[in-house]
Amino acid sequence: MVPLNNNQKVAIVTGSSSGIGFETALALARASFRTFATMRNLAKGESLLQIAKKENLALSTRQLDVDNDQSVATTVKEIQEEAQRIDVLVNNAGFWLVGAIEDLSMQELRNQFETNFFGAVRLIKAVLPVMRKQKSGTIVNITSMWGRVAIPLDPAYHATKFALEGLSESIRYETRPFGIRVIAIEPGAVVGTNFSNNLRIANKTMDPSAPSPYSEMMQHFDTAARQLLSYAIPPSDVAKVIVNAVTSDNPDFRYIMGQDAAQTLEAAKKMPYKDFEAMIQKQFFG
Repeated sequence: MVPLNNNQKVAIVTGSSSGIGFETALALARASFRTFATMRNLAKGESLLQIAKKENLALSTRQLDVDNDQSVATTVKEIQEEAQRIDVLVNNAGFWLVGAIEDLSMQELRNQFETNFFGAVRLIKAVLPVMRKQKSGTIVNITSMWGRVAIPLDPAYHATKFALEGLSESIRYETRPFGIRVIAIEPGAVVGTNFSNNLRIANKTMDPSAPSPYSEMMQHFDTAARQLLSYAIPPSDVAKVIVNAVTSDNPDFRYIMGQDAAQTLEAAKKMPYKDFEAMIQKQFFG
């Protein structure tokens, strides 16, 4: 492990065991940040540590469950005490829950919000006192193109990402006087991650004893979702944009990532809503 330099900027990345979090942790470390790559299961961070050791990077892993108040508070406190500062937080941890609202249980909805939204809120609240004292810091929230527009059979995921977009925009104003910047990264489809592997489908949708009235729609959804992957970008592209944003003197608020995100958001902005709605309807249901 590279010795800690007290003048070295410090970054925390959540959900670092794979995909965007994995690549972002490496990219920040390669950009000379002292990087704390956090994840729920530390065993999944072994490959990250091997790369860090080989490249002599100032990167270490920390166990962190974004769903747990105590885990977040303890881990952030330990990092702050060890590194004496926190300059960048990248809120990346999340999962994708699919299912019609009628099929989703209240507990499934709560679980989606607990990780995708409240997980980010916990980290933000934990680092803000440190950043305020420093009078500097950058908070990066990985939202999604789906935090700006919605598709069918994805209400839980959209709700969390729309919420994170709203949160990001609001706290951007209230943290600015303290020298803290807030950035939203809005990727479209990203290939080579465990995100799709971590896809969860509503239990009621999958129950063969009581077929869902939305099961036929789900089949169409699966086909359309696979088509979206043809536009997918690698997670390293997202990581590169994050590093450029946090090292910029004057970063943008929103960064749209991927051809699918750019085209969809541009269409939503220019088309009458009824036409845009018809386009999404056709894309997913024919």
